[in-house]
Amino acid sequence: MEELARESISLLAKPTLDTDGPRLGSLGAIFIMLKSALGAGLLNFPWAFEKAGGIHSAVAVEMVSLVFLISGLVILGYSSSISGQNTYQAVVKDVCGPAIGQLCEVVFVFNLFMISVAFLVIVSDQLEKLCISLYELITGLPETDMPYHWYTHPHFALILLCVFLILPLSIPKEISIQKYISVLGTLAATYLTVAIIVKYHTLEDSEVHIPPLYTSGISSWASMFSVIPTICFGFQCHEACIAIYSSMENKSLSHWVFISVVSMFFCLVIYSLTGVYGYLTFGKDVAADILMSYTGDDVLMIIARLLFGISIITIFPIILLLGRSVIQDPLLSFRRRFHVVTESYENCSRVGLTVAWITITLLIAMFIPDISKVISIIGGISAFFIFIFPGLCLVFAMQSEQVSFKTRVVLTTWGMITLICGAFIFGQSTTIAIIQLLNKI
Repeated sequence: MEELARESISLLAKPTLDTDGPRLGSLGAIFIMLKSALGAGLLNFPWAFEKAGGIHSAVAVEMVSLVFLISGLVILGYSSSISGQNTYQAVVKDVCGPAIGQLCEVVFVFNLFMISVAFLVIVSDQLEKLCISLYELITGLPETDMPYHWYTHPHFALILLCVFLILPLSIPKEISIQKYISVLGTLAATYLTVAIIVKYHTLEDSEVHIPPLYTSGISSWASMFSVIPTICFGFQCHEACIAIYSSMENKSLSHWVFISVVSMFFCLVIYSLTGVYGYLTFGKDVAADILMSYTGDDVLMIIARLLFGISIITIFPIILLLGRSVIQDPLLSFRRRFHVVTESYENCSRVGLTVAWITITLLIAMFIPDISKVISIIGGISAFFIFIFPGLCLVFAMQSEQVSFKTRVVLTTWGMITLICGAFIFGQSTTIAIIQLLNKI
């Protein structure tokens, strides 16, 4: 089970699951889907509830998005069954053609790159809070008395972390540590949800915020659309779903629909509880990273910061490995046309790509004002995997599959609707995120 979980969480850049190995049952498939979806996106949900204009508006956006999220999973499972492929890129390439398949690979790498940036921003935030916590614990003095030097800045700590921990973990060809920590992200997400609920119910009455449950007007509609990227980033498990489907014992479409619905329902519960209670606790003062809203001496949240920090530090090399593989393989293939690819050349290219990836993501992360900005970009990119590519797969599949005329018209229309919605979400969220970043920098 852990090995299959490792494959799915790795986002499957080059995976080929062992078809002769153990097959997944229903519970195993649901569990791995949850592990793929739950993670760092949880930190941004209370802020998204505030941004949406209240609990009612945010939950309404979640419910509408859930229809497309489940639809995308079902379409991808169906596309995998008719193509016989077991990775996201391979399915898109087989169903939609090589040109769209190459686009999928490019978007896939860029998505991994931005996720790496988001992870470093989150680690930087947690390092800042943990340093404050340690200072208050050791000296007994408040945060306002903490002296600030260049070596106490969280960016300096982040650089040391990247050089002495993340870089050595990322250089090897294979990241064997992932088999031991694949469950850590889910543990951190579940713990955070429980901790936020507990903290809300243990607050004094005078400390409880009473934010509005909803707002009305044109501005509220614009706000509702602006949180869709956060929902896409949080619920995104579509890259991993094809390998999960390929590993299942029962691959009937009806069974896959059941797996998709149950998995998304549990995600909805966890994300909604986190969003609701985080929003009720802090109201309009909630930070883009919910952990940054709590004080540095809060023991429950110190544990949450440690869990998320360790989880991200150990998952970052996996993300880098996947992105590096997609970039390095074409480079090596191109060189083989003219020269022999030696082991030393392969090692040098691997180390060079690793150093470049970490350096560029680190530099970008140091200038990102808060996690909401980078999640807006990632959420926009996620529209490709949740809306655009599934919509294209459905449209192309209906042109070749033997189905009735009515079924072909209905499913092609739904595929076009999904495609148009995805294009709108990508364009709107990415444009707003870039404008906001440029204004902040």
